[in-house]
Amino acid sequence: MNKRWFATPYLIWMVIFTIVPLFLIIFYAFTVKTDAGFVFSLEPFIRSLEPTYLKVIGRSVLLALISTIICLILGYPIAMILTSKAFSQKSIYLMLFVIPMWMNFLLRTYAWLTLLEKNGFINVFLRKIGLNPLNLLYTNQAVVLGMVYNFLPFMVLPIYSVLKKLDFSLIESAQDLGANSVEVFTKVIFPLSIPGVVSGITMVFMPAVTTFVISRLLGGGHFFLIGNLIEDQFLTAGNWHFGSALSVVLMLLIIISMLITSKYDTDKEGSVGLW
Repeated sequence: MNKRWFATPYLIWMVIFTIVPLFLIIFYAFTVKTDAGFVFSLEPFIRSLEPTYLKVIGRSVLLALISTIICLILGYPIAMILTSKAFSQKSIYLMLFVIPMWMNFLLRTYAWLTLLEKNGFINVFLRKIGLNPLNLLYTNQAVVLGMVYNFLPFMVLPIYSVLKKLDFSLIESAQDLGANSVEVFTKVIFPLSIPGVVSGITMVFMPAVTTFVISRLLGGGHFFLIGNLIEDQFLTAGNWHFGSALSVVLMLLIIISMLITSKYDTDKEGSVGLW
């Protein structure tokens, strides 16, 4: 029996749930409905260039970049600690990063409402110690916090998987040649971990720039992101053409980000120039 037949269910799935929906999005994005039927038009894309919508796109990219940078700053040291030989409880702490991912994404985001709201745990604690409550919810900071919390494991795990496979003899060799801790990190460890860093950046930035649940719950609808705008066009406004055009713009943003990150992904995990 030809083994290629085993791929048939996957191909059927891809055609029905990926290729066909993608074709429909592209079709609606480049057409408008008239009395004569659907006609080719760039009007949906021209509308997406209006200042109001450009502001939404810009805010989405900015918050996604901020979240990605914070995840990298937090995630890289965590991944290094988890791969350290001196750290004996790495499996337990690694499991603590994985367990929250078993919980529903919506429930994890709802949990932050009970922490950040005016009568939430944080503000109640501040009142108990005699401090004024803070306006934590429905801010850009709350949205970024939700992104970082939900997507941090996607930064830690790829970097961890790469650092775990590093040849520590290279580090020892660098130290024998007189390299200090900073030089060992900048010239040996970090260059070798670039594939994991690139994967982590991609895996965090893509869901962050497309999210709409986090901005709706933690932003309270005051901070519209491109994901919210697309959802609104499909479910509320009923303008599938403009919603599809925004979806294509979002796909282009993701493709551009992947091209930029892949430029720095040398995928040379086995060798690096020490000096």
